Amino acid sequence: MYDSPISLQNVCANYIGENIEAFCWAEGDEEAITLTFKKGHVYLHTTLSEQLLNILGQKRKINDEILSIFNSNNTRLEKVIMPNAMNLTCRGLKTLRQHHIVDLEATQLKVTISDLISSLSDWTIDNLRSLTVSDCTFVDSSKMAAMVSLSRLKNLRTLNVSYTEFNNHGLEIIVEDLRHLECLDLSETRVSEISPLRKCRNRLRALVLHNLKISDAAIPVIMDLPRLRHLDVSRNSNFSSRFQQQVYVLLDHITPPLSLSINELLLEPGALCELEHLDISGCDRVEIDALAQFIQCHRSLTFLGLLDCEACYDSMFVEKICPYTTSLMITGSANEEQILESLIRYPKRVRCTQRSLYELFSLTQQFCEPRVDVIELVLRAMRLHPEEFHIQMAATACVYNLTKGDVGQKIHPHVLKEVVHFTLAAMENFPNHLQLQKNTLLTLCSDRILQDVTFDRYRCARLVLDCLCIFEDSSMGRMSVAICSILAAKISTSETTVLGSTPKYMRKLLKMVRTKMESNQVDITLKFTLSALWNLTDESPETCSIFLREGGLELFLEVLEAFPGESTVETKILGLINNIAEVKTLRHRLIVDPFLVALRRLLRSPLIDVAYFAAGIIAHLAFGGVEFWTSRAIPRHVMLEELGIVVMEWSSPESEMVAYRSFSPFFHLILCYEAPQVQLWALWAILHVCSKNGKRYCLMLYEEEGDEILNTIAANSNTSEEVRQFCISIMDLLKMQGLVRNGKNASKLSIDEPNSKMLENDIHS
Repeated sequence: MYDSPISLQNVCANYIGENIEAFCWAEGDEEAITLTFKKGHVYLHTTLSEQLLNILGQKRKINDEILSIFNSNNTRLEKVIMPNAMNLTCRGLKTLRQHHIVDLEATQLKVTISDLISSLSDWTIDNLRSLTVSDCTFVDSSKMAAMVSLSRLKNLRTLNVSYTEFNNHGLEIIVEDLRHLECLDLSETRVSEISPLRKCRNRLRALVLHNLKISDAAIPVIMDLPRLRHLDVSRNSNFSSRFQQQVYVLLDHITPPLSLSINELLLEPGALCELEHLDISGCDRVEIDALAQFIQCHRSLTFLGLLDCEACYDSMFVEKICPYTTSLMITGSANEEQILESLIRYPKRVRCTQRSLYELFSLTQQFCEPRVDVIELVLRAMRLHPEEFHIQMAATACVYNLTKGDVGQKIHPHVLKEVVHFTLAAMENFPNHLQLQKNTLLTLCSDRILQDVTFDRYRCARLVLDCLCIFEDSSMGRMSVAICSILAAKISTSETTVLGSTPKYMRKLLKMVRTKMESNQVDITLKFTLSALWNLTDESPETCSIFLREGGLELFLEVLEAFPGESTVETKILGLINNIAEVKTLRHRLIVDPFLVALRRLLRSPLIDVAYFAAGIIAHLAFGGVEFWTSRAIPRHVMLEELGIVVMEWSSPESEMVAYRSFSPFFHLILCYEAPQVQLWALWAILHVCSKNGKRYCLMLYEEEGDEILNTIAANSNTSEEVRQFCISIMDLLKMQGLVRNGKNASKLSIDEPNSKMLENDIHS
C-alpha cells in the first residue's frame, strides 16, 4: 500500500534541520553571534554534516549564525551545497575556511563570487574540483564585475556560472587559466562569443548554453569540440526569464536569445562523435530527417532534449519503433514519459518547469493509482520556485489531482505532510489569487490529510481563515469552514483563542451564519460554520467575549427561531453557548428572557444531543445561586425542577456523543449541594463518557483526583440518593480500570486528549 518509510537517519536529520535553534547555544555579541551545539562533544561525520547543511539550505535557514555551527570541531565538510544562500555575508562564509572542500555549490548569494572564493582555505583553493555559483553575482559595490578570482582555482574541473553577469572577458580568462576545466555551464550569462572555447577543445566534455545569446556563428565552434559528451543548446520558446530580462536591460538589448539553426549541426554526421547527451529544446524548425540521421550516426546518444519542439510529437520518439530510439531518454510534452523526464531534467528552469506542469495537469486527471514519483517531482518544483506564480498555480492543481479521493488513502502520511507544507507555502505567497487559493483548499479539504497527517494545523487554520475573509466564493467558503471546523478541534486552546479572538474572523463566520439564515438554507456550509465557531470558543473566554460583542447570541436566537426542530443546528448552537456558560464572568450575559425561554423549550427536546447541551447551560447558570438568577419570566427553582426530571429520564446513547479534555469544569458543579439537579447533570456527563471510553476518561478523572471528590460527595449526609448512586456508578467504572487509590500507583495508560467538546469525525458528515 505504501512505499518504504523514510530512513531513521533522514527523519532525524530533517527534524534537526527544522528545529536547529533548539539544539544550539548562541554566543558572542549582536554583531558576531555564533551557534554551537548544546552538547559540546557532538561530532557529525562528513555525510551527516553535508546532509544537514543541504537540508538547512532547502529550508532557507542558512545565514551567518547557522553556518557557524559547521566549525571543524563539530563537523567535516568536503562537498558543500548551500541553496538559497542569500542571507550569508562575508563573515559567515569564513567558516568554510576551516574545511577541505572539493565540491562547492552556493546559489543566490548577495556577496560577490570573489568574496566567496576569498573565504576559502588555501587547500580548498588548490584542490577545488567543482564550483557552482548559479544566480550569484560578480558585481561589487562599485558596479565592477570582477571575474579574475576564478583563475585562482587551478584544479577546477567543473564550473557553473549560469544566471550571472559572466561575460566574454571572463570566458577568455578561464579558458587560459583553468587548464583542467572539463564541464562548463554558461546558461543565461552575458557571453555572446564562444570562440575562446576552441582553446580547450581537447578537454571540454560538457557544455551548457541554455538560453545563451549566441548566433548561428556558434555552431562551427561547437562542432570543433570533439570531446563533448554533453551538449545543451536549448532555448526558452517564450522569453520569460526574469534574470535574462535584467541582463539584457543592462546591455541595452530588449530582445530574446537569437534562434540557433541547429540543423547545421544535425546535418554534419561526423561532428561530436562522442556525444551522449544532446538538448535542443526550444530550437526552431528542427528537421526530423536531419535529427533521425544524427541519432543514427551517434549510437552512444542516451538523452535527447526536445521540450518545446514539434519534433517530440514524431512517432519516432512517441512510439519508439526505431531501434536507435528505443532506449533514448527524451524530454518533451507528447506523453507521460517525456513530461516526467522534463521535470527530472530541468528542475531549476522556470519556463521548462511551468510548461511541463501544465502538460502534467491533464495527465493527472486520469491517474487512478498513487503516483508518489510524480508527487515528489511536483513538490520539488514548488520548493525550488516558491515565488513563481505560474509554477505554483499549475503545481497546486496537479497536487490536488494526485492526492484526492481514494488515491490519497493509499499515500504514506510523510508524503502528504510534504504536500501540506508546500501547499501552505503557496497560500502564504499568493494570498490574493483566487484560483490558486481554491486549488489549495481542494487539496486540504480531505479527511485523510486533516485526520491522519501531522502538520502545522494552526498555520493552516489561520491561512484558511484569511482566505475565507478575502474571497466571496461559495465553494471556497464551504471548504474553508469545513477545514476550520476540524482543525479547531485539533489545535491548542491558546491557538484557538488567537484565531477566535481575531475580530475579522469572527465577523466573517457570523456573517456566513446570517446569510444562510436569511436565505433559509440549512446546508453543509452552515453546519460546518457552526462547528467552527463551537470549537473556536471551547475553553476560550476571550473568543466567547468577542462572540457576544459581535452580536453572536442575538444572531443564534434568530437562527433557533428560523430553524425549529433542526437538531444538528440546535446542538451546535447550544454547544457553543455551553462554552460561554462555563465562563464565570460572561454567564450573566445569558440571563435574558428570550434565551431562557428558548433554552427551556430545547431542554425538552426528544433528541438527547440537544437536551444534553441545553441542560448543561442551565446547570452552569443555576450554579450562580438565587441572587445571580435575575430573570422573572422563568424562576430558577422551576428551571431546576425541570432539569432534574429531564436528566433522570435520559438513557445513555450507544456511542460517545461528546468529548472532553478535562473534567475540571464539572468539579464545582458536582459540589453544588444546594442544587442537586446541577450535580445530577454533571455526574451524568462524567458517567456517560467514562462508560463509553473508560481507558481515556477514567484515567483522566483519576489523575485530576476526581475520585476523591466523588468519595466526599457519596459520604456527605446532605447528598441526595440519586446523586450518591451516580457517584457509586462512576467509582465502579474506575475500579474496573484498576484505578483504586489505595496507596499504590494506578496503571499508567496513555491519554490521547481531544481538543474539543464536539466529535467531528468526517469532513463530509
